[in-house]
Amino acid sequence: MHVSTLDSSHVAAYRELMLEAYEHAADAFTTTAAERRAEPEAWWVKRIGSSAGTATSFGAWEEGSLVGSVAIEYSTKPKTRHSALVLGMYVRPAYRSKGVGRSLMYALIEAARQRSEVSVLTLTLTEGNASALRLYQSCGFAVWGTEPLAILTESGLKGKVHMSLVLQQPKTAA
Repeated sequence: MHVSTLDSSHVAAYRELMLEAYEHAADAFTTTAAERRAEPEAWWVKRIGSSAGTATSFGAWEEGSLVGSVAIEYSTKPKTRHSALVLGMYVRPAYRSKGVGRSLMYALIEAARQRSEVSVLTLTLTEGNASALRLYQSCGFAVWGTEPLAILTESGLKGKVHMSLVLQQPKTAA
């Protein structure tokens, strides 16, 4: 298994993987599979991003197949560009508990560290997702709050747990 930055040449594999995620891990996402299925290819290309752009996606590959991914979105606003959002984490069930998620997170964290303006990473996970919570905590993220009743799932309303990882002390405003 190896992890690499995704680019527009990976859009078909990325779209397929993420549509699987929206179907089989529906509670983890605030968007439905039907909503994402309706997105044009240009939306998927933008989500993948590029290593120098405002979004970057990472993929875990096993024997030429994309088995997991995670993305990061960088803010361009002057007051929030110190913070980046981690989103879209998904690992196919057969590859879970094998270090794939951790490898994806380490690649993402290292990429964020390469951007001097980024001081903190944030993410949310759906309340009750113990394996995701353990993964993020093992990568250094800390829980700082839970938004109650944040997402309507098939089993009812669930909260969204907010987490962050401080990479460096933020620089003060100029």
